[in-house]
Amino acid sequence: MRTTLVVLLLLVEVSVQAQSGFSLHENKKTKRIEVLFNQKLITAYYYGDSVEKPVLFPIKTLTGTTITRGYPLAPRSGDRADQPHEVGLWLTHQDVNGLDFWNNVAGVPADKRQTTGSIRFQNILTQAVDANKASFRTHCHWLDVNGKVLVEEVEEFTFREQAGNLIIDRSSVLKANGLDVRFTDANGLLGLKLTRELEAPSKDDAMVLDAKGNLVKGIPAIPTGSYTNKEGLATESVSGKRSLWVAVNGRKEGQDISVVVMDHPLNMGSPVYWQVGDGLIAANPLGKKLFTNGKQMLNFKLIKDQSTTFRYRIVVHGGKGTLTPGEIEALREEFASIR
Repeated sequence: MRTTLVVLLLLVEVSVQAQSGFSLHENKKTKRIEVLFNQKLITAYYYGDSVEKPVLFPIKTLTGTTITRGYPLAPRSGDRADQPHEVGLWLTHQDVNGLDFWNNVAGVPADKRQTTGSIRFQNILTQAVDANKASFRTHCHWLDVNGKVLVEEVEEFTFREQAGNLIIDRSSVLKANGLDVRFTDANGLLGLKLTRELEAPSKDDAMVLDAKGNLVKGIPAIPTGSYTNKEGLATESVSGKRSLWVAVNGRKEGQDISVVVMDHPLNMGSPVYWQVGDGLIAANPLGKKLFTNGKQMLNFKLIKDQSTTFRYRIVVHGGKGTLTPGEIEALREEFASIR
């Protein structure tokens, strides 16, 4: 009987490994929901103890090139070793009822956590997969330092392949949990931290990690990123402007790479303000003070039990040639039609 069971388990394993297209695998021990394409990892939804919010980390092209920074979870040579809260792809805010969910990092002593909040994964609500698409929905709690739930969040992620591009659609439904919740004008909401190669070239020598994990001044990995937005602004002019998308084109491991982050027109504050620099692309629909020199302010409030939804699309391209503005616009128009 035991031999038969082992054989059956091996057969199941072979059938999973033989699957082409997308597949999902939850590893409860490592606290990851892994997303695979043609049996290779392209990203994982990570909710482990070393982060204070769930993140997609790492994120790769469909051909296997990593486009996210490794530090601090999996440091690599050339990584900029700063801003440890900027990990993969995430969604948080800096001031929620006076608590900082944006800058919070794991390992902070309890006596210094009184002004921070954390987002904790609760469970998987649904998941579905076929050769062309994978999706799942999760339930999360935005907690204060005492464990009180301020916000109930339902995240939904959809992954698919289109013309060699990885398309990631994510939405977050945020619901005030039994009390009014204030999102004061500050840093947020969606963030993506890119690898050193996709940073914009700079005359300043950043402190980065060498092959032994030591901080050095220099450029082991050469930044090649060129940033633009829907309006065609150049790298240095993209940050602080409103737009429906921001894109970076660069090169890594001999491939042309494009990464695009898109705002949905139904999002509050669309077209959104963007913060761009040092490999960060952040969409901030809940801040105006930061971008108007204090002339305008947006202090958004969710009334008790009220909810709001934010939707974003991330396009990851790797191969020969980068995405053109026309190709990006076609993908944005398709995204805008989703309700």
